[in-house]
Amino acid sequence: MTHSVKDIAAALGAEAFGAVDLLITSAAEPAGAGPDDLALAMTPAYGEALGKGRARAAVVWPGADWQALGLEAAIIAPRARLAMAGLTQMLDLPLAGKGISPHAAIDPTAKIGANVTVGAFTVVGAGAVIGDNSWIADQVSIAEGVQIGADCQIHAGARLRRGVRLGARVILQPNVAIGGDGFSFVTAEPSHVEKARETLGEGAVEPLADPTWHRIHSLGGVFIDDDVEVGANSCVDAGTIRATRVGKGTKIDSLVQVGHNVIVGEHCLLCAQAGVAGSTVIGDRVVIGGKVGVADNLIVGDDVVLGGGSVVLSNVPQGRVMMGYPATKMQTHIEGYKALRRLPRTLRDLAKRQ
Repeated sequence: MTHSVKDIAAALGAEAFGAVDLLITSAAEPAGAGPDDLALAMTPAYGEALGKGRARAAVVWPGADWQALGLEAAIIAPRARLAMAGLTQMLDLPLAGKGISPHAAIDPTAKIGANVTVGAFTVVGAGAVIGDNSWIADQVSIAEGVQIGADCQIHAGARLRRGVRLGARVILQPNVAIGGDGFSFVTAEPSHVEKARETLGEGAVEPLADPTWHRIHSLGGVFIDDDVEVGANSCVDAGTIRATRVGKGTKIDSLVQVGHNVIVGEHCLLCAQAGVAGSTVIGDRVVIGGKVGVADNLIVGDDVVLGGGSVVLSNVPQGRVMMGYPATKMQTHIEGYKALRRLPRTLRDLAKRQ
């Protein structure tokens, strides 16, 4: 696929200059760009690298002297990452495959919409519904009664268990598991974990007469709203009685765990290796950084930002930026960190005064 510089600029809502009829086949980093590539030099830091490549056209920062950089054409992008989103969408290859593979196993009671693709060795269970224009890759498991909206993408190896409902334009990356049973077990008498929470660890731990963990089954399923994306190898567990919910427009990175009964609001970001424990409520537009852990039965307010590696052990008010373990306000965490760094010097000074 080829696109002219002026067509790319028009699609991005940006301005094009110079030889705008040049044809572009792909995008590249400046130093490795060839004559048919569009170099991505969106900040001044990439200016020098343009001279190492052979690009004739580039996306450059506002105010760049693109002719002095040796370019024949340039696209000016005021907001670089937004331009990157539009450009990569434009240049991406279309999804492979079309139609229903003869190697797919589709129950005769399943309802398949118009223009649906189903890949080889995919299994679609009884009563499942797949909306118009949805694309299902190879080796996907869709359990009985699952509902998939229009224009969804379900990539290879994804697993959708019973009680799962997807809205429109949902994207599930490879090996996503939606609707597995929640991690929910109980002992016949209060366990030492329950006692520890009540006593905050005070007192002796007595062994249980019957330590058997009894499984609480998950009957509530999962509801994932429109325009949600879930990254590779992430899991969203089914609710116990009511559905686990992920709100409209939320994006979940790879290797993320969303526990049973959790409610995630709209337009949130959950970054890699984050985990949200059962029955917690996440507000709208929340950003959860990489490796963040959020304990169970908490409420995280709208517009909260949780810095990478934080561990949230209590409710978080709306709009707060949190860091650390346990997570505290960002300013408090930074002050504490600085004080900790000064502690050895302070102790040396005190020792000299004695």
